[in-house]
Amino acid sequence: LSTHSSDARQIQALNRSAPILPTTPQKATHDHEPNGTLDLFAALNIATGTAISHLRKTHTAADFITFLGRIDTEVPSDLDVHVSLDNLSTHKTPAVHEWLQRHRRFQLHFTPTYRSWMNLVEHWFSALATKKLRAVRSPNVKALAADITAWVEDWNQNPTPFTWHKTADEILTRLAGYCTAINK
Repeated sequence: LSTHSSDARQIQALNRSAPILPTTPQKATHDHEPNGTLDLFAALNIATGTAISHLRKTHTAADFITFLGRIDTEVPSDLDVHVSLDNLSTHKTPAVHEWLQRHRRFQLHFTPTYRSWMNLVEHWFSALATKKLRAVRSPNVKALAADITAWVEDWNQNPTPFTWHKTADEILTRLAGYCTAINK
């Protein structure tokens, strides 16, 4: 069984007006020059921590299907693939449904609205943002793509699986307490 979390993020190539200084904490200028955007599709193998990534200029159903095809190629064919996703309409189009009908080993699981924290690939995106993208200056989309690709390759050389530090019962108990508190 292979379980992947999957999602996509639009990432902007920014060329800050001044370099980030090597101070703690890192401070970046508030002003920047936007230089285009990329969509990063990513699937995280939750058992190993390895990531499959795919950079595109758009986030259409066709782009998502291309990404699913990449997962299909990279995950051994004897394994089922469970993919956790957000509720983006791109993931629910007739074209995606037709692709899934031809690739029965794929099972899509949609996270509830505003529950993206449940999707472990979100933590991987956070690592990318804090460890790479915060300090990078990207004069153009091509440079941004090269930076992201290099970071993913480096990540996969020594992947780190993300683990929950609380049991499901502990999480549900805390959530029930929160719901009780906000509903009073």
